[in-house]
Amino acid sequence: MSADGREHEGTTPATQAPTRPAAGSRLPRLKRRGLRLVVWLRRHPGLVASFGFVSGLLSFALVERHEGVARAMAVAMLVGWLLLVLERVLDRALRHRFGFGLPPAVVRYLTQFTHQESLFFALPFFAASTSWNSGQAAFTVALGAMALVAIIDPLYFGRLAKRRWLFLGYHTLALFALLLVVLPLILQVPAMQSYQLALGVAVVLSFPTLAGSITVPRWWRGVLVLVLLAGLGAAGWLARLWVPPATLRLTQVAVTTGLDVERRAPQQSLRSLSAERLQADGLYAYTAINAPLGLRERIRHVWLHEGREVDRIELEVAGGRAEGYRAWTHKRNFPAAPQGRWQVRVLTADDRMIGTLRFTVEAAPPARADEAPAR
Repeated sequence: MSADGREHEGTTPATQAPTRPAAGSRLPRLKRRGLRLVVWLRRHPGLVASFGFVSGLLSFALVERHEGVARAMAVAMLVGWLLLVLERVLDRALRHRFGFGLPPAVVRYLTQFTHQESLFFALPFFAASTSWNSGQAAFTVALGAMALVAIIDPLYFGRLAKRRWLFLGYHTLALFALLLVVLPLILQVPAMQSYQLALGVAVVLSFPTLAGSITVPRWWRGVLVLVLLAGLGAAGWLARLWVPPATLRLTQVAVTTGLDVERRAPQQSLRSLSAERLQADGLYAYTAINAPLGLRERIRHVWLHEGREVDRIELEVAGGRAEGYRAWTHKRNFPAAPQGRWQVRVLTADDRMIGTLRFTVEAAPPARADEAPAR
């Protein structure tokens, strides 16, 4: 009661105005709903995988004509990894602010979801750029197998997640594959720089997991971690020849003796020709290379005769044309005996295979003896 005998407003339940539930009281309900959503999605892993694969196909199809949409999809993929990397920071922030952290089931699902999305997003790009008659096929097939593992819970949680070192390798390779796709789309960096950046980011982000996995005495644990990281980076660089340039692919190739410069098109495509014609006319190696809009890339035409390199010619291509950037090299100097099997390998600046042109040079037919004069 106040001094004049009146009650203060709101001092008794009868006079207290109704209030909305506090924000804190809604959090357990949101937490339960989030957990139910996680459980439902885990019961339907094919939906997540299908979404990732469809988004990858859309990005692959839109990368030339609607590059803004493709880049938005690429950024969304990176956001998922950023959330995964910051999982511990987010957990501490939730505990400090609301008194509870991220449920372990949510963390496990976020990790699986990120792997699924990344692998199925990257697969269409690698499948289109892989030279299937080379070691690149092993890399792309391995990515496909990893994507299947990500949607099969008994394999992903029952086998893979329980083996820390194996899971570390899986985790790092999934991130590495995604970066090889999204860095040229977002930053428009050439293949060699994108490979170096992707490898560096994957190695650095594997540091916390690698450091937590080593249980040797503290005084030389840091040295061992640095040695392992350096070894991981060196192995990744040496293995680059097995990794397809994800955003570069051949759309048209031809070996020809004549070129229509105005139409920027070959006059014909040859599989074989005579040594005499080769020496007289020389030969064009014509390639149309598809690349993202805004990307400028240095490539090489490497000429090989019976597996031995005889010439290496560099040229620059630019992205942004659906049919591919049309470029060619013209070779006139050939060995005195050019007959046999030839290849023109189309390589990136760091010697990764984009594709191969093959042709055969046939020996000149032996001269026939003059007919005897008639009597």
